[in-house]
Amino acid sequence: MHTERHIFRERLAAVAAALALLTGGGVLIAVPAAAAGTTAIAGKAATAVATPTTPTTATTPAVDNGLARTPQMGFNNWNSTHCRAEFNEAMVKGIADTFVSQGLKNAGYTYVNIDDCWALPSRDAAGNLVPDPVRFPGGIKAVADYVHSKGLKFGIYSSAGTKTCDVQGFPGGLGHEQQDADLWASWGVDYLKYDNCNNTGADARQRYTAMANALKATGRPILYSICEWGENQPWNWAPDIGNSWRTTGDISDSWSSMIGIAHRNQGLAPYAKPGAWNDPDMLEVGNGGMSDTEYRTHFSLWAQMAAPLLIGSDLRSASAATLAILKNTDVIAVDQDSLGKQATVVASSGGLVVMSKPLADGGRSVTLTNETTSTKTVSTTVGAIGIGGASSYALKDLWSRQTSTTTGTISASVPAHGTVMYRVTPGAPVPPPAGVNQLSDLSWTSAVNGWGPVERDRSNGEQAAGDGRTLTVNGTTYAKGLGTHAGSTVTYYLGGSCTTLTTGVGVDDESGGANGSVVFQIYRDGTKVADSGRLTGADASGELTADLTGGLELRLVITDSGDGINYDHADWAAPRLTCI
Repeated sequence: MHTERHIFRERLAAVAAALALLTGGGVLIAVPAAAAGTTAIAGKAATAVATPTTPTTATTPAVDNGLARTPQMGFNNWNSTHCRAEFNEAMVKGIADTFVSQGLKNAGYTYVNIDDCWALPSRDAAGNLVPDPVRFPGGIKAVADYVHSKGLKFGIYSSAGTKTCDVQGFPGGLGHEQQDADLWASWGVDYLKYDNCNNTGADARQRYTAMANALKATGRPILYSICEWGENQPWNWAPDIGNSWRTTGDISDSWSSMIGIAHRNQGLAPYAKPGAWNDPDMLEVGNGGMSDTEYRTHFSLWAQMAAPLLIGSDLRSASAATLAILKNTDVIAVDQDSLGKQATVVASSGGLVVMSKPLADGGRSVTLTNETTSTKTVSTTVGAIGIGGASSYALKDLWSRQTSTTTGTISASVPAHGTVMYRVTPGAPVPPPAGVNQLSDLSWTSAVNGWGPVERDRSNGEQAAGDGRTLTVNGTTYAKGLGTHAGSTVTYYLGGSCTTLTTGVGVDDESGGANGSVVFQIYRDGTKVADSGRLTGADASGELTADLTGGLELRLVITDSGDGINYDHADWAAPRLTCI
């Protein structure tokens, strides 16, 4: 029946968009999931593709620790050293020195983090973790103090199990959460990466919540990085307790691993927000397994996906090309944009992939990625990336730093495995023409949608442009209108020349019966001028009329009514804008 098909589609919406990329020449490497309670493989555990569900609520706040309001930036030693002898106190201090001397600190990198193998294999008689005296002869607190003396922050590693992930089996935090958190706080730890090995099969949310509570109880602000590999869909529960959550198994230093992880992470864009981020794992830039072109793609996609940027190469010996990638402040600014949106895939065909990320200044960053093995032209338009309504747009190529303008087309010749990344800034907007206009015939200045793009004259099909159907509310169909999904904001420039908006509102019948519950709101500049109250899929369409006289901007806002955003397919039915 339709409802069952809809539930399946709704719950697979995010991952389907990402997996669709596989038909376009991308490579997805299937790796086995680590079973609950497993002993780790040598190094770290891997995971299969997880299936996300629609977020249970649009309004759940991120963990309230005030940290990671933009994605965290820093260093972690694992990708370059694993558990080898060169991982030691001298290395960590040297990385802190390099952060300062090479300008990485000024570029925004803050955390110097150590990974597995820092402790002895056994706790002491009091049950405390003991730093390895060979690797860290001065102890961990001395290293943290040194890092702090450079104006940086220090991070540590453990696992939500009986042992950590390395095959040598260092002590994990399961059952020792408060004791370990108190010890780390006393050392001056600012960041915890908490892995998932040797977890005894215990409930993931409970294990990770126990450590979240312990960190909070210390009274010290400690950024909490949940490294659960995406096995139990942490995007559904981790935002309540942590600042980031791994969405995949471990990355390796190859094109196939990196682009496969990007595919897995791309469909999870609706879950990212300030203080809570999808984490597709650390950066491999500079470790030697990919070309500089591929590393630029790696860095571009991670920034576009609002991912944590944790350098995984030994910066003390980094090449000039590696440092140039890692210190590209234009690309970093996209990752660190205060709006806190993760980019969405707006086009994918034949290995040519376009992603668009809304920015706080009203513009967009756009990545044009060529996943094929020969040079290709990759193109899109301002309308496809979610902006419009201006006579021209400024383009800045964030790698070449060349600037240009366009009236709508965005296109570039992109080398094999390469990415061209633009910052797109609208010029002066153009007001609507005089008379009565159907909103779906006008260019919006910005459209941000919960799932998939805002649709013109179709319902929201959740994934790609044009995948909806005829707008239908409680059996009544509409030829014109906008199909959206909570939470959604569509903005139009009025220029003070419009007087009235009249529109039908309702939950589209494709949500299935009584499913869906939303609120429609209309804003003239910063003033709310119409509100539908709560509407569900069982309600007939309503009508709103808004006075827009003198307004410069119209915003159409859809919010979840508090019941969770499943099925919140909201239609602006035949919206008519009167202008003079």
